[in-house]
Amino acid sequence: MPVTPGAAPSPARVSIDANVSIDANVSIDADVPESQPAAGPAPRGGLAASTHEPGHGLRLMAVHAHPDDESSKGAATMARYVSEGVDVLVITCTGGEAGSILNPALDKPEILGRIPEVRREEMERARAILGVGQTWLGFLDSGLPEGDPLPPLPEGSFGTLDPEVAAGPLVRLIREFRPQVITTYDENGGYPHPDHIMAHRVAVEAFAAAGDPARYPDAGEPWEPSKLYYDRAFSPDRFRALHSALEEAGLQSPYAERLAAWLEADAEGHTPPPPTHATTTQVECGDFFEARDDALRSHRTQVDPEGFFFAVSSAMQRKVWPWEDYSLIESRIPVDLPETDLFAGLR
Repeated sequence: MPVTPGAAPSPARVSIDANVSIDANVSIDADVPESQPAAGPAPRGGLAASTHEPGHGLRLMAVHAHPDDESSKGAATMARYVSEGVDVLVITCTGGEAGSILNPALDKPEILGRIPEVRREEMERARAILGVGQTWLGFLDSGLPEGDPLPPLPEGSFGTLDPEVAAGPLVRLIREFRPQVITTYDENGGYPHPDHIMAHRVAVEAFAAAGDPARYPDAGEPWEPSKLYYDRAFSPDRFRALHSALEEAGLQSPYAERLAAWLEADAEGHTPPPPTHATTTQVECGDFFEARDDALRSHRTQVDPEGFFFAVSSAMQRKVWPWEDYSLIESRIPVDLPETDLFAGLR
């Protein structure tokens, strides 16, 4: 398995180094079973003692910036863990209100005029497909600033907030849900969107503070998560592997331009945004790629069904790269790297 392992730590606490409702005229319905549970935090409960049953007592929290991010980053991993009985809760920091309509078929006034409601409907469809719980932090989408110089972010938007203040609601949710594992983005946000960067900052602050009774004392009984991971959805190794497989099959690759930009950056002596952290953990989840893609297609205003994300068949991806990649950043339990399970050491 192609990983870049870090040093296997021995102490109990280790920090992993950075290098190692739509109207009648516009339908966006998806086929979602009506029996799916309502979104929201999973029931409270501690880690069950002396059990090795898959998923028993295990909880995963994934912190994301906007609705659709959960389906493009780590969705197959979450669907796999749900199938094993793990409680999975997606935290969506903003409502995605400022995002552009990226699907030409839905770039219509009747959609744009009610985009906050549309984004929530899309999120509920995706949530049901993946089988996860989901809740909103309720912050205002900052939008992606464009221009030179860049304009200021909207006053009071998520990207303008003090991370320690913005982390308060997340600390409360951690203490209520009590996850052993938290996933989020790296310092660059996976890509430099101000809300992604703030999601990173808020998640890191909340991970550090949730177990400390002296911090956020009004946010509930302390709970200390065991492991913090950064998602590596933009892993260059994965893009290279898929690019090569497409070329070998005589198919056009959507990754060529991105890979060329990374190579150019390297030649100029600059480090491209990915990778800033080595891959330590690869979760095999190829059997859930279709669920991931169906969830992503549910975000129809944000994702073109003919676009980049769906350029490679699930069958080819299972053959070439059947994993989703993560960097273990901090562990409060002993770990042995590389890993194939975000809950390694917990079951």
